[in-house]
Amino acid sequence: MVKNLLGKAPLDTPLIISNRNVQRAIDLQAILDPGKEKTVIAPNVIDAVKAADIVFTCLGDDDAMKQTAKQVSGAFNLDGKLFVDCSTVHPDTTHHLADVFTKAHAEFVACPVFGAPAAADAGQLVCVLAGPEDSIRRVRPYCRGVIGKANIEFSGQPCSKATLLKIIGNTFILNMIEALAEGHTIAEKSGLGNDNLHQFIEIMFPGPYTAYSGRMMSGDYHKREEPLFAVDLARKDAKHAHRLAEASGMSLKDVEVADGHLSHVQEHMGKKGDIAGIYGAVRKESGLKFEN
Repeated sequence: MVKNLLGKAPLDTPLIISNRNVQRAIDLQAILDPGKEKTVIAPNVIDAVKAADIVFTCLGDDDAMKQTAKQVSGAFNLDGKLFVDCSTVHPDTTHHLADVFTKAHAEFVACPVFGAPAAADAGQLVCVLAGPEDSIRRVRPYCRGVIGKANIEFSGQPCSKATLLKIIGNTFILNMIEALAEGHTIAEKSGLGNDNLHQFIEIMFPGPYTAYSGRMMSGDYHKREEPLFAVDLARKDAKHAHRLAEASGMSLKDVEVADGHLSHVQEHMGKKGDIAGIYGAVRKESGLKFEN
């Protein structure tokens, strides 16, 4: 996302980069802007926000985002600043963030995104925008055509609607991976063969289904040094989905099954576990090795 903001966004001042791990920000700058002409490293979030008009945030969990909002909102006057949160958090957290920032006289837009890291790198994310129309108008120039390929807009609706869609949308991804994992496992055990199943998937379900099918067949789900979609984050999203379902008086049986398999991925691979590791968990409970 930073790469595409730097390369495509209508910026008239250097892009400010901040990370809780400062070395990561320095490493990113070295890759994207080795001459240090278009970017500036902020040593902490307070310095980053002070110098910015529009602040994009993307943190791993709800607590981290809440702590950041509390820290920033109590530091100085935020009048005129616009915060755009791309984190995947519970809708209640989004509502809390909107309240914190607006009480500090700032604007707030929720902008979670759909897409794997490769899509983010290519500027092909789907941006989900919710919040006041005037604030969304300020964010649009940085979304479609810059960090994303398309926008889904809930203009004038509560900011929490964006993360509500994000959490529900992520259950579709979980269910897709669960279906692929079970399909490839039975294809191997029944004698159909994974290559034959993959041909069907390529024709019938091009796009994410085919991509995840390829990752499973290649063994990428257990060979990566760093996960594309970390198992801890996937389980966090599943937990949010369960909470939403309970509050709505229903259950999400498919998500329960997938989350059970994610727990086995955590046990087997720890922090290196990836959401696609569900395939390994299904294989193992079916009498095969976790690794294909």
